[in-house]
Amino acid sequence: MYLGFGTFFLGFSVMLSVVNDSCANDNYYTAMYLDPMYFVFALPPMALGLWAQFKVKSAFKKYSQVRTQTGINGAEAARRILLRGGLGNVTIETAEGMLSDHYDPRSKALRLSADVFNLPSIASVGVAAHEAGHALQDKTGYMPLQLRSVMVPAVSIGSNLGPIIFMAGMFLAGTLGTTLAWAGIMLFGATALFALVTLPVEFDASRRAKELLVSQGIVSSAEMKGVNAVLDAAALTYVAAAAQAITQLLYFLTVMNRRNS
Repeated sequence: MYLGFGTFFLGFSVMLSVVNDSCANDNYYTAMYLDPMYFVFALPPMALGLWAQFKVKSAFKKYSQVRTQTGINGAEAARRILLRGGLGNVTIETAEGMLSDHYDPRSKALRLSADVFNLPSIASVGVAAHEAGHALQDKTGYMPLQLRSVMVPAVSIGSNLGPIIFMAGMFLAGTLGTTLAWAGIMLFGATALFALVTLPVEFDASRRAKELLVSQGIVSSAEMKGVNAVLDAAALTYVAAAAQAITQLLYFLTVMNRRNS
């Protein structure tokens, strides 16, 4: 449901900041040192990310034990929403792992983790309705979702290679200039943009889920307290992921600015 810390920890490699200085004879040397400034950028979003993960896991655990009054499980809730939305062609499948729930717009498949799929709980129907909300976005051509889908190939490359190319570019800046480092920044910039585009996609899916769960009689107004707790906690993980990507990108830019100053 959210971006993890993989991109964040890849950036940790650049905490060993690479600096190219000129000597009196105009030759260049490369120095590596532990950069305290990295922690200024890294620690706040890291703390937010850990807090968000704790919140979503605790909220899901709590409301997984609260049964829906209707006895409807996650798969049934998703199917009801999809059918009433004219999306009978979307398949509902099980996915491995905890909170691995997602909608695949390419195969028109909604994949739910085992607990979400099977349990008739407040948490299960909330998560399932959220993913069904993505399917409804796909049907209506919701622009942020389309943009995010187009960006996936670039992000899968940029999030992993961007920091590595940036670090290599800083090592070689004395001989090759900063072109390679800027290429790494641009690649990773796609990850930051992806995280920003993800925010309206996820917020809108949760908004749709909350409205549909009540309007279609899947949960009562009283049960919405639990749904809100689960989906709002999940939303915080996307905010944390965006904060991590943006601050890491800002750190890269700061390193470049210090080198050029």
